[in-house]
Amino acid sequence: MKEMFTPDMRLSEMIDMDYTLVQVVSRMGIDLRHTPLKVSDACALAGIDPATFILISGVYSFPEYIPTPAEVSSVNVPDILRYLRGSHAYYTGIALRDLESSFDLLVEPCEETRKKVILKFFIDYKIELEKHFEREDKQVFPYVESLLSGARPAGYTIEDFEEHHESVDEKMEDMKNIVMKYLPEECSGEMKMWVLLSIFRLRDDLRRHTYVEDNILVPVVKRLEDDGR
Repeated sequence: MKEMFTPDMRLSEMIDMDYTLVQVVSRMGIDLRHTPLKVSDACALAGIDPATFILISGVYSFPEYIPTPAEVSSVNVPDILRYLRGSHAYYTGIALRDLESSFDLLVEPCEETRKKVILKFFIDYKIELEKHFEREDKQVFPYVESLLSGARPAGYTIEDFEEHHESVDEKMEDMKNIVMKYLPEECSGEMKMWVLLSIFRLRDDLRRHTYVEDNILVPVVKRLEDDGR
């Protein structure tokens, strides 16, 4: 991975190698007008650590990439939080709304009872996801920021987060099966394809997001907790 992404390469080169990195660039607050610059320079203008940006990009682009303990321990924690918050904003503000609109169009030809059942499944999942992200935004991330400031809030640890950090992509499999197997023939084949692609993209994105939380954020926060004892 290090041979592929480096601080000295142009950001546009990274995006050419994996166009989905546009989402990481956006979530970390890098201006797309700066993509012709070297990664180090584009990150400097955005006020983020190049090594942390490259680490997240590696996780995003290469499923086989596993950051070393040294790489994890050296990340810039505020930049990790910036990425995670940016991801939450994207999921709730764009991805889920677009998928909901697509589902509405897809099931329009369905019999009314079936339509309500399918849409209720999606809405319930959307609400579950939004609550999941809200807990992290309002409890977990402020807790981490308190640790960074030298405080140690009582009554909560990152182990509490681990214990209740349920997978957020499992129901995507059920959603996929509904679209592939259980919709009537009158539903548009083109819309089915579009919705399936949206489901797959969101599922893969959520998996990367969860990996960053579980395998990068959690170990770093545990170290902060140990240092504060």
